[in-house]
Amino acid sequence: MNNNAFDEIQELLRTRADHQTRLKLLPYDGSVEIKERGDGKYLYVRKREGGRYISQYVGIYSDDLYRVLLSSCREAKELKRSIRHLEKKLSELGFEEKDLPARVVLNLEFARANMKSNIYDQAVLEGVATSFPQTEDIIENGKVNGVTASDVQKILNLKHAWEFIIDRDVIQCPSDYYLLCNVAKLVNEGFYAEGGRIRGVPVTIGGTSYIPPLPVEYEVRDRIKEIAEGTDPTDTAIELCLYCMKTQIYNDGNKRAAVIFANHYLISHGGGFIVIPESRVPEFKKLLVAYYEGRGEEEIKTFMKEYCVRNF
Repeated sequence: MNNNAFDEIQELLRTRADHQTRLKLLPYDGSVEIKERGDGKYLYVRKREGGRYISQYVGIYSDDLYRVLLSSCREAKELKRSIRHLEKKLSELGFEEKDLPARVVLNLEFARANMKSNIYDQAVLEGVATSFPQTEDIIENGKVNGVTASDVQKILNLKHAWEFIIDRDVIQCPSDYYLLCNVAKLVNEGFYAEGGRIRGVPVTIGGTSYIPPLPVEYEVRDRIKEIAEGTDPTDTAIELCLYCMKTQIYNDGNKRAAVIFANHYLISHGGGFIVIPESRVPEFKKLLVAYYEGRGEEEIKTFMKEYCVRNF
């Protein structure tokens, strides 16, 4: 297989995984039905499940709900059509699905089982003021009382990004610049129209005198590739995480994207996952400021290895 075909397959796999994730997140999938009983009208979604068709009750008919159902079902249909097209292209390029190593499968389950806790810890790192029960409620239901819309969006974006990287197709993709951009796009959804595009304006970081230079795409791409060729999965994941944080590749969401990107690498190598525990966030932030300013690189790496890596 030549390099062009390999790159195309990786891009197709990333796109398919993104579509599959979006499909899972849609509230309704099927065809909309309106049923009348007496004087009332009720909305259902009819879909095929387990070889037979079932009707799922949604609610009392209203024009708004009807439009939401039509939009959701239409998007689901388009995503399924696109996924079929992508799978056909993959087949034409000679791609065959491979079984994941047992260790990676276990790591995926380990990460999935701890995803809510990881998202909560990441939200704390970002200054999101939610309790764990509130975070859990947002992850499960998409909303909660007493939390700002911005904080809800950040938590939902973290959920979508985590679901993206623990997809079986995505975990087989290389941890490269292009995958990082996809993660950044997900964590910035609703805040920036092009949240996965490399930064083109100067930024400052609160609490430090460090001013990151404007990133150059080919330099970032090559540096990430170089780091990802490391021999120790834990050390490499930490290096990727810190590099992405310090470089400030995007306008916003760099810490969120860096942690999730590093987890893609570590999980794909069966090495557990990285999370900065809530109780260690103040200490981590102090070490991070020192690292930004060119001090204590080994100290923050040792700290992360000791307190932030969870194995199984």
